[in-house]
Order: sequence, then structure tokens, then C-alpha cells
Amino acid sequence: MPLHTVAPQRLYRQIAEQLRQLMVSGEFGLGSRLPAERDLAVQLGVSRPSVREALIALEVEGMIEVRTGSGIYVRQNTGTKSTASTAELDDNTPANWGPLEVMSARILVEAEVAALAAANAQKGDLKAIKSGLQQMKLEAARDEVPRQGDEAFHEAIAQACGNSVLLDTVQRYWMARNGPLFERLGDYFEHPVSWQTAIAEHMEVMQAIEARDSSAARKAMQKHLKQAHKRYSASWRRAPAR
Repeated sequence: MPLHTVAPQRLYRQIAEQLRQLMVSGEFGLGSRLPAERDLAVQLGVSRPSVREALIALEVEGMIEVRTGSGIYVRQNTGTKSTASTAELDDNTPANWGPLEVMSARILVEAEVAALAAANAQKGDLKAIKSGLQQMKLEAARDEVPRQGDEAFHEAIAQACGNSVLLDTVQRYWMARNGPLFERLGDYFEHPVSWQTAIAEHMEVMQAIEARDSSAARKAMQKHLKQAHKRYSASWRRAPAR
């Protein structure tokens, strides 16, 4: 029998697989409530964000159900999943990257992208950044998730930074942002109040870039993305009931 290349799995997928096996074996019976996120993190020796990513993956598969204000319950434990198992996902596909891991990377990279944009942006770039922010406002006014405007805003900043590799990197972050795990997480923690807060944070970034202040642009982008990470990491109890 030929040997096959062994590829490392993302941590959230390893966690999801452990939890799946416990459900399939009956350790967590059908309809039972799973331990709290913080307790799972302690038992597994991993961070709470990694546990959250694993739980979101299992929910996308249909294995568990998150009931805001109540807990996380086993929806099925037969091993017959409604969608592809996280064990079958391709780690190299941005749509399958862990959402909170992506946010952590964005804090590091896009802060520097914003600083470069403040130094290098041309008039057309500034116009595109403003347009993205305006689109966010219009989408929010229609009570829509301002995702298209958000993407346009960040991509315009990346375009303005003058580095094609960084532009490609930011575009791949947005491929991840539009993936099923990120979408599901957003269902819980994106709402009108958070949108307005994010728009105000974007305004600070834009103003710093317009002022050609690289230090302020870096800080404003760090602030925005750290706050975004914090919003996605909030207690399930703070998520609006659906």
C-alpha cells in the first residue's frame, strides 16, 4: 500500500474531530448539552477562540445546535452529517481558515497596510476608500449587513498601500471572510449596533489615511480589528436570539 503525505490539520479541526467522536460514541448523547466553551478550553488545553471555531464548524455540519442564552446541544450523533466534515476540508482554502485566527492575522498585517496606504495613497485610492465607507453606510441604512462596503473599503486600502503581495494577502482574508464558518459566526455577533460601531472605526482609519499620518492609520486599523476580534469572541449570551 503506498504511503500518503501527512498534512497537519488546523487546530480547530482537531478539536472538532475530538468532539465529534465523543458525540458519535454516545459520550455526549443526542439532545445533551455540551460543557461550556471555557470548560472545553480547559479540558482540551487550548484557547477559547479555537474552541469557538470548532463549535462553529460542527454547527455548520449540523452536529450541534447553539441556543443563545441556554447552551450548545447535540443535534445528531450518528456520524451522518448534513455537510462535509471538517476533517474533509482543505486547509489551504481560505474559506476553511479559522475565523478568529484570520482576525488575529489581520490585526498584524492590515495595520501595516494602512500605514503604507497613508504614505502612498493617490487621489483615486482615497476616492475608492471613501466609496467603500459610503457603501457601508448605505447598506447599514437598509438594515443589511454592510459586508460588500466593508470588503471594498479594506481592499481599497490594500490597493493604496502599493504592494501587490499585501493586496493579494488582504484579498485572501476576504475569501475567508465570505466562507461558511465566518458567515455563521457573523450570524451571531453582527447586528445593527455592531455595524454602526464598525463604521465609526472605519471613519477613523480613513481620516488618518487622508491626513497622511501613517502612525495614526496603523493605530486606527489595529483598534478596529482588535475590537472586531473582541466582538466575535463575546459571550454566546450576548448574541441576539434568532
